[in-house]
Amino acid sequence: QMQFVESGGGLVHPGASLRLSCAASLSLFRIYDMGWYRQAPGKQRELVATITAGGSSTTYADSVKGRFTISRDNAKNTLYLQMNSLKPEDTAVYYCNRNQMTWGSTLNWGQGTQVTVSS
Repeated sequence: QMQFVESGGGLVHPGASLRLSCAASLSLFRIYDMGWYRQAPGKQRELVATITAGGSSTTYADSVKGRFTISRDNAKNTLYLQMNSLKPEDTAVYYCNRNQMTWGSTLNWGQGTQVTVSS
């Protein structure tokens, strides 16, 4: 069964950058449209960026557009999220999973990686 392991989070100041990684356990990863999700305290999990299976097309939530870049390396079964110009409102636990908009559902969730943006 597919498992995801997210990493790369941390505590940073506003304006800083972070690069998140998500390692998938199975090569099935390469057939899935994937997404990065985040959940802030007291809020529902939201989808912030998506990428097609081959990596040719991406989408972003308005709140992160122009600051975040999603990418993938199918040879390494790895998904990335480059986050620039971070804001306090980006503080959340970040997760990767297949794109629920494409597949209708997600797979098992990993533990996520905490991103905290604070001065």
